[in-house]
Amino acid sequence: MQYAANDYVGLLQTYGVSISMAEVGQAWQNGYAERLMRTIKEEEVDLSEYRNFTEVYQQIERFLEDVYMKKRIHSSLGYLTPDEYEKKWEEQRNQKCDIKEESP
Repeated sequence: MQYAANDYVGLLQTYGVSISMAEVGQAWQNGYAERLMRTIKEEEVDLSEYRNFTEVYQQIERFLEDVYMKKRIHSSLGYLTPDEYEKKWEEQRNQKCDIKEESP
């Protein structure tokens, strides 16, 4: 339970970070987060060599912004990228707002 260690929890609380963990015996509750971490590890970290922490941070940020959000399709999003899904959702939301404004 390294993520529940007293020092770690105390550090998070000091900085006002919300702690999110699955209940004991309910591993499925973290499924999406675990899948994201696996994707980062398999598709970025395992395939790269970093010189320092700054480079790690920059490369993972680039991976998330350029690959994960814009190029990598997700079955849970209807085989769209997160950016495509968000745009589609926004368009549908705007259409609903337009319909409400037109109603008497």
